[in-house]
Amino acid sequence: MKGFDSIVTFCYTRDIRETHLFYNGLLQLPMALDQGRCRIYRVSPGGFIGFCETEKPDPNDTVMITLVTDDVDLWFEKLKTAGHTVVKSPSMNPEFRIYHCFVKDPSGYTVEIQRFEDPRWQRG
Repeated sequence: MKGFDSIVTFCYTRDIRETHLFYNGLLQLPMALDQGRCRIYRVSPGGFIGFCETEKPDPNDTVMITLVTDDVDLWFEKLKTAGHTVVKSPSMNPEFRIYHCFVKDPSGYTVEIQRFEDPRWQRG
């Protein structure tokens, strides 16, 4: 079984422009991918932080851990078989050009397993 290529920790923001000015402008993190309402910044060769704009972030669900791999289906089956709560089975998301699924970890955090279909994505 192949491991993961990179990690993206997603957070939510009410103002993607201000967030961009902070992470790209002030911290000088290069933007790895602009998806419109979501932007992903490179922190290290395989580590990224992403922000998605939303009107009212839910304070109980403000962090999502995204593990990037070509083997979404394999990892989904492994997690499901191990008894983890399935939030969403593998599917395409045409808006962000990703194939992904969601499960909950033992602490209740949302874990997304995804594969980028966007050719602009540069692997870690």
